[in-house]
Amino acid sequence: MTSPLEISPGLVIQNFTPPLKLEDFKLIAFDMDSTLINIECVDEIADAAGRKEEVAAITEAAMRGEITDYKDSLRKRVALLRGVTVADMEQVYTERLQLNPGAEALVKACKAAGMKVLLVSGGFTFFTDRIRDRLGVDFTRSNILEIESGPNCGQLTGRMVDQPWGDICDGAEKRKMLLETCAQLGISPKQAIAMGDGANDLPMMGEAGLSVAYHAKPTVREQAMVAINDGGLDRLLEVVK
Repeated sequence: MTSPLEISPGLVIQNFTPPLKLEDFKLIAFDMDSTLINIECVDEIADAAGRKEEVAAITEAAMRGEITDYKDSLRKRVALLRGVTVADMEQVYTERLQLNPGAEALVKACKAAGMKVLLVSGGFTFFTDRIRDRLGVDFTRSNILEIESGPNCGQLTGRMVDQPWGDICDGAEKRKMLLETCAQLGISPKQAIAMGDGANDLPMMGEAGLSVAYHAKPTVREQAMVAINDGGLDRLLEVVK
């Protein structure tokens, strides 16, 4: 393992020699919360239930890798969201969620180079579907929050809905989706870039030809080939020309 090299302030590389070309890659995979967007959606939804501090503490520990069972940690957090309304989630989207700096520029550059875009999230379809449509993302995988019918119509039940591929999009599922998407496109995983910030992103980052940590937890920065510690997502374009 080569020593980290800061090629410009807040931009660190290790284990490869730049520059690489965007044309060398065919797919870019993004985590959503705190990578492509500025918030952890589950924490902000919890704020509507008066439980943000409690949920955020679990999220932070999970992202640092201190909680090894991501699925269990997410079930616990989602259970605390019971009673939150769809209108509350809409408010989170319209008032709190922003794309991180450089997100649109990086996606645009990747698409111009002929790459496909994958969004894989331990978060929720309520948000990933909107980000997909906003950025023109090609593939997504995330979790569905169950919504009450009947008298409490429009409120969260505190559970998630099983999907054909499984129950929860955790680190293993992110890795699986990256590999499945590469197979669908007829490319090698080494022709993929994977960007994330938390421990549950490491399995997919480990498969990709280029792994990028964005304002990430220490364990993720240490294992990534590129660490963007200052500035926007489009700083990747300083490395991959």
